[in-house]
Amino acid sequence: MAALFANLGIAIAKFVGYAFTSSSSMLAEAIHSVADTSNQALLLLGSRRAAKDATPDHPFGFGRERYFWSFIVALVLFTLGGLFAIYEGLHRLGEGSHEVSNVQWAIGILSLGIILEGYSFRTAAKESLPLKGRASWWEFIRHSRTPELPVVLLEDLGALMGLTLALAGISAAALTGDSRWDAYGTIAIGVLLVVIATVLVFEMKSLLIGESALAPMRRTIIEVIEGTEDINCVLHMRTQHIGPDELLVAAKVQLRPGLDTAGVAAVINRAERRLREAISIECMIYLEPDVFDPEHPDLAKS
Repeated sequence: MAALFANLGIAIAKFVGYAFTSSSSMLAEAIHSVADTSNQALLLLGSRRAAKDATPDHPFGFGRERYFWSFIVALVLFTLGGLFAIYEGLHRLGEGSHEVSNVQWAIGILSLGIILEGYSFRTAAKESLPLKGRASWWEFIRHSRTPELPVVLLEDLGALMGLTLALAGISAAALTGDSRWDAYGTIAIGVLLVVIATVLVFEMKSLLIGESALAPMRRTIIEVIEGTEDINCVLHMRTQHIGPDELLVAAKVQLRPGLDTAGVAAVINRAERRLREAISIECMIYLEPDVFDPEHPDLAKS
C-alpha cells in the first residue's frame, strides 16, 4: 500500500514535470511510475484472489495466484517500463536536438520522487527483515517464497536508481546544452528496468513451477517426524510451496514393527499434529508408512 500511494503521487508529479520540461527522461520516469502503480494494484489483486477457498477443481486452493500476478508484474515492468524507455530514448536521439526547458521543475519533482521512493523502499526493507533473517538481500530475493516483498524491493530500488539517472541526464543536458544527455538518461533507465524485470521473471517462473521448502524448514520437518514416538526414520520426503504461506508435505516413513492398524493411524496423526505445531505456515501433510527394502531402495521414492 505504501508503494501504491507513493508511486501514484510520483506518477502525477512526473507527468506535470514532463508537461513543463519536455524531457524524455521525465516521460520515461512518469511511465515507469504508472507501471509501478499498476504493479502494486496487481499484487493486491493477487493477494485477494489467493485467499479464495479451495474448490473441487482446485483442491489445493489458489495460493499460487500470488505467484502468477507477480509474474505479470514483471512482464509489465519489462514492457511498459523498460522497453518504452529504451524506445523513447532512441527516438529522441534520432530526432536530434530538443530543448529541455524549466529544468528547475524537473529537479524539484525528481528530488521529491527520491524522497517518496526512499520512504517506500524503507517500508519494504523493514517488512522484509523478519523474513530475511541472516541471509543477504540477494539471497532473500532469490529464495523468498513470498513474492510481493522481493517485487516491491526491486521495483523501489529500480525507481531510486532511475530517478538518479533521470536527474543526472537532465542536469547534464542543462549544463552542457546538449539534449542527447537527456536521451542517454532515458535509455539507461530502460536498460535498468529490463534487467530488474528479467530477474523477477525468472524468480516468479521458478515459484510458479513449484519450489520446495527451504533447507532449514526441510530439516525441521524431518527432525519432527523422526522425533515422533514409534517412527524409526523418514525414508523419503518431498515438499512444495502451493502458496507463500501454504506447504505440501509428502513423506514415506518407517514405523516401529508390530503396530496394528489403529496404532499406525495414531502414530501418523501424532506426527501430523507435531508438524503443524512446529511449522509456522499452513501445512497439507500426507504420511505413508513403508518398510525400507535394501534390495530395492528406489521403491521408497516412488
